[in-house]
Amino acid sequence: MVLGKVVGPYGLRGGVKVHPFADGPEDWGRLPYWWVGRDEKTPENWKRMKVLRCKAHGDGLVAELEGLSDRNASEQHQGWLVGVPRADLPGTAENEYYWADLVGLEVINASGIALGVVQGLIETSANDVLRIAGSDARERLLPFVASVVLEVDLSGRFIRVDWEVDW
Repeated sequence: MVLGKVVGPYGLRGGVKVHPFADGPEDWGRLPYWWVGRDEKTPENWKRMKVLRCKAHGDGLVAELEGLSDRNASEQHQGWLVGVPRADLPGTAENEYYWADLVGLEVINASGIALGVVQGLIETSANDVLRIAGSDARERLLPFVASVVLEVDLSGRFIRVDWEVDW
């Protein structure tokens, strides 16, 4: 699962600045290893790197990874993605979900009408937003809030929402 992206070097000893794509980046430092790669579509090209240090810095993270010993090495990893195997992530609390677990779920309204499939999520200052592609080639943006999302069934692969077809 992709968690963030290396956005640049930090300091002279090989540190990297990481922009997080997921909530709870302060917990990433407890993970013993990160996987770093250029393209999420080719995970076989990713490499496992031991996390030596990790701390919050502004709206992102600063990390030191084994194998990045100077600024030149960290500059070569700028733009690379940071991820971990799904099994290495901590469990979620009730009514909490990893975005990657929601992508691909069918969205059905309270009347049982299919609205489409979750293509991704958008983070806004107010709340997250489901980006749904319908079979009618229409894109819908639904707020991921309790008043709209009635049920998330990961095993059943669907999300039930209070949303009408013509909204």
